[in-house]
Amino acid sequence: MKLGFIGTGVMGSAIAFHLMNAGHEVTVYNRTKSKTDELIKNGARWADTPKEVAKDSEVIFSMVGYPQDVEEIYYGDAGIFAADVKDRILIDLTTSTPTLAEKIAKTAKEKGAKALDAPVSGGDLGAKNATLTIMVGGEKNTYEKVLPLFRVFGSTFTLHGTAGKGQHAKMANQIMIAGTMTGMTEMLAYASKANLDMEKVIATLSGGSAANWSLSNYSPRILREDYTPGFFVKHFIKDLKIALDEANKMSLNLPATAQALKLYEQLADQGFENDGTQALIKLWWPAGKNPEKKS
Repeated sequence: MKLGFIGTGVMGSAIAFHLMNAGHEVTVYNRTKSKTDELIKNGARWADTPKEVAKDSEVIFSMVGYPQDVEEIYYGDAGIFAADVKDRILIDLTTSTPTLAEKIAKTAKEKGAKALDAPVSGGDLGAKNATLTIMVGGEKNTYEKVLPLFRVFGSTFTLHGTAGKGQHAKMANQIMIAGTMTGMTEMLAYASKANLDMEKVIATLSGGSAANWSLSNYSPRILREDYTPGFFVKHFIKDLKIALDEANKMSLNLPATAQALKLYEQLADQGFENDGTQALIKLWWPAGKNPEKKS
């Protein structure tokens, strides 16, 4: 199948590689062309614009940073909708707003195309290992057509309803992660102050009711002082703002999520917006180094 992929960052490039390895022809576009170099070396085709990607592809995936980036690649002068997209399937993997997902689906329908909002969870490891969780909004028939593609890079995929529902499901996911990340970092700060063996604590908690994905995947990185981004702090801030904005529209108060946002904004203000979300520990451990650790 001829596929397009727009946005080849940490996760996008891994997904594109999986699709290529599954035997699909992949045309790629990224704002910074050098981020497509490895894909092109391995057989991907470069396109100069999202419009060109759409012209040459049956299914077009997009995975960019912010809702305004999604708006640009779809509605810009050289965007996807500047091409003839009749009979194309458009799949946005970006964590964006439900409102924009609904707008894209409406425009796609007017132009004879189909659109799905399909944000993912699982970070860089999930993308690398093809174990992403995919949350989908859109028409059932379209979802079923692309299930074989989702199976290439995901292990869990669910249609949550009409356009925008995939984004709502992703907001629920991010709300949950906000709690596990703050809990995990405060746990490490506490265990360190109590002079506990950190690796033993992580192993013990991972075997009981405190077990969670953040604990299993991010605590070991923190102990290694590895703050490379599986998911950027700046993007998590974006997600939490979307979640709180959507909650406000529904007259729903989410005080714990609001507090998590404040902590991550504090982290970004200290210059760590391009670190991974596990860098939250730096609010307790300056420079990400455990002050109680014996050298």
